[in-house]
Amino acid sequence: MDNRTLLYEGSEWDFNHLRRVHDAIEEIGVGEMGLDVYRNQIEVITSDQMLDAYASFGMPLMYSHWSFGKRYSREALLYRKGAQSLAYELVINSDPCVAYVIEENSMTMQTLVIAHACFGHNHFFKNNYLFRQWTHAERVLDDLAYAKRFIAECEERYGMQAVERTLDAAHALMSQGVSRYAPQRPVRSQDAVLKAESRKSHHEATYNDLWRTLPKPKEDADADDNAEREYDAAALRLPEENLLRFLSLHAPKLKDWQREVLDIVRKTAQYFYPQQQTQLMNEGCATFVHYQIMNRLHQTGQVNEAAMLEFLHMHTAVVTQPDFDDKRFRGLNPYALGFAMMKDIERICQSPEPEDEEWFPEIAGQGDFMGVLRDAWADFRDESFVLQFLSPHLIRKMRLFAVRDASDAPHLSVEAIHDESGYREIRHRLAQQYDLSKRDPEIEVTEADLKGNRRLVLTHRVRDGKTLSSSNCNRVLRHVANLWGYRVRLIEIDADSGQTLNDYDAVALP
Repeated sequence: MDNRTLLYEGSEWDFNHLRRVHDAIEEIGVGEMGLDVYRNQIEVITSDQMLDAYASFGMPLMYSHWSFGKRYSREALLYRKGAQSLAYELVINSDPCVAYVIEENSMTMQTLVIAHACFGHNHFFKNNYLFRQWTHAERVLDDLAYAKRFIAECEERYGMQAVERTLDAAHALMSQGVSRYAPQRPVRSQDAVLKAESRKSHHEATYNDLWRTLPKPKEDADADDNAEREYDAAALRLPEENLLRFLSLHAPKLKDWQREVLDIVRKTAQYFYPQQQTQLMNEGCATFVHYQIMNRLHQTGQVNEAAMLEFLHMHTAVVTQPDFDDKRFRGLNPYALGFAMMKDIERICQSPEPEDEEWFPEIAGQGDFMGVLRDAWADFRDESFVLQFLSPHLIRKMRLFAVRDASDAPHLSVEAIHDESGYREIRHRLAQQYDLSKRDPEIEVTEADLKGNRRLVLTHRVRDGKTLSSSNCNRVLRHVANLWGYRVRLIEIDADSGQTLNDYDAVALP
């Protein structure tokens, strides 16, 4: 132990203590662990302000909507009745990285929060490839401020009811307002040919009015119709997975301010999309970082035993994994599994067993566990991280196994246990639970008639027999129709056989 001066004593804190703790943590996190972080901005808030942030997607600035007030009332009631506790912190993926800490926290809790949020989450936000690809941390706060101001101006100019109706529809479609693949598809050569042919036809048709009045053979007319449909599909880039973006660009009856509202909601949905794919890794990274930093602060004599006992009590509560027959069981705790996998990687790198050398030959015994973790935090998401790094050792330690619960079978069946094939099957099935493509419906815009009856056609490719709820589908489809302005049809097709399973239809309200 280095016997340095204690950073604090007791539970009381002030802003000088926060600064000293931040600087000491930065020395360990950046200097020793090699973390790469945005600048930090720490803001102390009350429990009511934390509840308010809960209600509005956890964002520091947000436009007004009735659903936020409803969510606030629910969260506040549960908190005051003791049925739910508040998070220790809230952190925003922005540059500077904004971390909110509650004023009721003790000094040890503030130290844990700064290590967890300001360096764990911060490093993950800045370095993971999904966040680098889909979010712009330097613009987040400015975009939020603009959205809040723009929505407020629209309410004054066009009325709260009109704005609320547009926001209700956009919020109903948020899960279908994200782009899951490359940000922009390049224009294909076929598109360029179709556009050139269309321009040529237009010039020929407008050269003389008599040209358009000449009758055409039926074959030529059919060919022209087919070419026009192909051109429309190419120009609209169909099929289109991002429904909110398609509506904001092409809905015939939307006003300019409504298109901007859809874009605001779409960008909000896209901001959260990487977080949905990396909850396990993000929380595991932050928990591992705060655990390493707090232990290092104790080793160097900067926090005392009393602070460490308080920290270990809080840390244990965070990473507790209730058993499957416990009343508290809600599935696998992402903090528990993520932290356990990070610690297991540290073990494999430093003290591997023969089994580890067989399963992880590239990292077993190499010693630099922080290098391995930094690479994993940068290059993986939850699904691929589990597939790559979940070890047989951890499967046994957490007593994981695979069970099949089929509605047509009278009993549960255990299908994977602790043997080589079982380890691989357990790892594969667990990874699938973190694969958004297995959870979110695959719905695309497949047809849009902009010149005839204006009908919009959506297609849902059904996998593993998971069709949409008919009641929910009809309600959401009405929102789509209200935005589109005309009739909307949704077809559910089996992804394997191509068979039509369901057909829904909705019209816009007057």
